[in-house]
Amino acid sequence: MLENIDVILFRPKYPENIGSVARACLNMGCGQIVLVEPWNWDQGKALPLATHHAGHLLENIRIHGTLAEALAPYSFAYGTTARTGGWRQGIQTPEEAAPRIIEQSNAGAKVAIVFGPEDKGLTNEETDLCNQLLTIPTTDNLTSLNLSQAVMVVLYECFKKSLAKPFKVAGQPKDRYISSEEREVLFNQLRETLIEIDFLNKDNPEYFMLPLKRFFNRINPRLNEYNLLMGLCRQMRRIVGIAKNNRS
Repeated sequence: MLENIDVILFRPKYPENIGSVARACLNMGCGQIVLVEPWNWDQGKALPLATHHAGHLLENIRIHGTLAEALAPYSFAYGTTARTGGWRQGIQTPEEAAPRIIEQSNAGAKVAIVFGPEDKGLTNEETDLCNQLLTIPTTDNLTSLNLSQAVMVVLYECFKKSLAKPFKVAGQPKDRYISSEEREVLFNQLRETLIEIDFLNKDNPEYFMLPLKRFFNRINPRLNEYNLLMGLCRQMRRIVGIAKNNRS
């Protein structure tokens, strides 16, 4: 999905965080992680957080000595920042930037998304190497996210925009809505059942059925719900019949 988009981690401090980033990249279809001046890179410590599914991402990590060197092959670079204001103008959210990122990626451009150190983030000098800055809005008292969380948020917005169709949860297809004829059959069955259990007034059942009719018209029952309600009514009437026979 995001094969032309790479994640660059500038001076990451903890191998475990890199492992979590690898798992996020795998989930979103991003195929390359680049490290710049990692402080304590240890693939063995990163692997448990990546899980074996993302182990190949750790094995294929590229490491560079400077951010400029790492960014050299990319046509576009997006830097992430929690700090706004000052000279950092025109900052976009991941949701705002994602359409352009995907457009550039689909056109064949190599795109880098740069994340700074866990404790400090990117400096002005480092963000100056990027074409555009991104920030992830948070509550006022929590201005930064865990590294892998930040990576997941940005990649997720890109992933959504990369889909040809909006994502829908897979599952059983919904039954059709019931017809007017079936609706009347249901209402009749409900009325007779509620009369038998002494819930409706026998002298004027149609009047007391009006709230139920309005309710079912509002929810627009589907066929599976219709069958469920019809079965429920039949079972209730059966039990009522048994009770009457026992009394007699």
